[in-house]
Parts: sequence; structure tokens; C-alpha cells
Amino acid sequence: MSTPPMEAVSPIQRRKLSHEVLERLQTRLRAGEWPPGAQLPSERDLMAAFGVGRPAIREALQSLERMGLITITHGERARVASISAQNVIDQVGEMVQQMLTTSPETMAQFRDARLFFETGMVRIAAERATAQDVARIRAALDAQRAAHIDDFLRCDMEFHRAIVATTGNPIFVGIQQAIFDWLKEFQYSLVRLPGAEKLTIAEHTKIVERIAAHDPDGAVKAITAHLSRSDKSYRALEKQAAAAPGAASRS
Repeated sequence: MSTPPMEAVSPIQRRKLSHEVLERLQTRLRAGEWPPGAQLPSERDLMAAFGVGRPAIREALQSLERMGLITITHGERARVASISAQNVIDQVGEMVQQMLTTSPETMAQFRDARLFFETGMVRIAAERATAQDVARIRAALDAQRAAHIDDFLRCDMEFHRAIVATTGNPIFVGIQQAIFDWLKEFQYSLVRLPGAEKLTIAEHTKIVERIAAHDPDGAVKAITAHLSRSDKSYRALEKQAAAAPGAASRS
């Protein structure tokens, strides 16, 4: 009796030793075996524990450092990093920036995500803002109103940062800072459009008024109009850049 043929299966992949070491170290880090600030065992001890050579250990440690999980200082044992929300955001910053500059689709998705985030933040601000919070937001707006064009973008960020600060949540503050870091390059062109400063100030004023009035729906409507107008301006800039002489050779 003939043996039926086996179904096609994926071939077994050979894994690098460093990948196996990396996974085992990550498991022990997650279990809290080495708390933040603690030193990992020496390379020699890790070699003995895992039964591998120094290259595999070093490659795994370098991967952990790139992830932000440990710090490596020449001449010392690797040390477990203290992880914060800001650390995590910083780790993905370069990747997001690369995606934004190379993928128009990603940029559109990012604008949608920013609108979702900002409307959520302004709603919380309108619900919770104290008199001190409102005064801080107004002060940021006054500084932006008086700012020179070269300082306008920084003041714009300070205005939005003052709104998010009313949440009292450091994770929200970190996310918002990352958003501005990723968008700096694009927003710098927008604030230099003729009349952009006056439009922005007028829109920011409406946002502050709705927050001060504790009107969440009105605040959401005001910031949605502000970001939608900004998005339309950016799209117009994109079209101008695409139509400019030499655009085809630059793409």
C-alpha cells in the first residue's frame, strides 16, 4: 500500500543564536528578574548560562539597547533602562518620521490620527479646565500673537501643549510632543503662507473661548475647523510642489 503524499508545509527556519538569546533575555526582563537600574550579568556569565559564544551575546545585547531596554557603557556591564512613556515614544520617532516623508498615504492617516487625538484633548480641557488652566492657555495664545514669524511655530506648539496639560496625563503630553516633532517640517511651511498667522490666531482664540465657557462640543467644533483648514492648506502646498518645475525628477 503506497504512502499518501504529505501536504506542503512551511520549511523549518533555522534561527540565529542571537535571536534565541534575545528572546530569553526579554522574557527575564519582563519577569522583573533585573529591575530598572540593575546590571545584567557579565558577557562571560551570559555565555556560560546560555551555552553560546560572545558574538551571539553581544548581538542580543545590542538589539536590547536599540529597543531602549538596556544601556551599554564601554567597560561596564549592561544596565536595565528605566522605561517611561516618553522613552517609548522616542523609540518610534525616527520610524514615524521616515514613514511620513516617504508615504503620502501614511501622511493622510497620520492627519486623521492627529485630529482624533486633538479633539479628544480639547474636549477634556473644556470639561476640566480650571481658571488657572484657562489663564495658562490664554498666556500661550498672547505669546503666539506677539511672536515673530521665526518663533511662531514654537508658540503654536506651546498653545496646544497648554491645552493637553489640562488633562494632567503625562502620556498624553508625550504623545502630543511626538506629534509636533514629527510634523515640524510640514508645519513650518504652513505658518509662512501669507495671512496664516492671523488665521491661526483667530482660530486659536475661538478654541480658548469654548474651553473657558466649558463647552466641549463647541471646543471640538472649533479645533476641527482649525485643523481641517490647516490640512487643506497643506494639501494645496503639496499640489504646488508637485506642479513645480523639476518636481518629477525630485520624486
